[in-house]
Amino acid sequence: METLPRETVVDVLENRLREDILTGRHPTGSYLPPERELATGYGVTRTTLKHAFGRLVHAGLLETRHGVGTRVRDYARLGGADLLPMLVRHSPDWLGEIFEVRRSIGALIAARAASQRTPAQLAELRDLLAAVAGAEGGDPAQLADAEVHRALARATGNRVYTLLTNTLFNAYLPVRAHLVEPFRDPGAAHARLAPVVEAVAAGDAGTARTAADAYLTATERIMLDALGAA
Repeated sequence: METLPRETVVDVLENRLREDILTGRHPTGSYLPPERELATGYGVTRTTLKHAFGRLVHAGLLETRHGVGTRVRDYARLGGADLLPMLVRHSPDWLGEIFEVRRSIGALIAARAASQRTPAQLAELRDLLAAVAGAEGGDPAQLADAEVHRALARATGNRVYTLLTNTLFNAYLPVRAHLVEPFRDPGAAHARLAPVVEAVAAGDAGTARTAADAYLTATERIMLDALGAA
């Protein structure tokens, strides 16, 4: 059984500040109240506040200038894809846009993998695909499926595709348990994904793109239907 994480006061404050920023209580471009006032308002010490600030600066939501103060960063204009997991936790509405990018990037990756994959990468893809069929349950099948897509990205020979794939999977993490529906039957999950790997193996970029688009569209629909029912 997995041990549940224990939240510290800093964790709780970080989450509260993040929500207050994303909901507009602290608008983009505005300076936060003085530390002493803010700490009193949240009922924490200034040391705790500084730790929470540090995390949110690292996340790209705040910027601190010595002698001036701490300002809410224009994350929508200046932020990167690393913000996606946090934004999904705040609002699942982001998933629709993530899925749109997943479809377009996934199709490009499959097409490029078909023309660039090495024999060793093809053997890895087949082994990882077999692991989807052999998974015992939805959760391990979901994780095995993700490894196939990571391998497809590596097979393109373009490291940026690999990083983009990792970023999109990281964005799913906050709601991964709600996206398991396409993988509850590992055999069916394997059957949906196999045409992508087969097209990559054949070196047919056009067919690989079409197969990836069909796979990503089908699994997206299943995931969104499950989310809507939940």
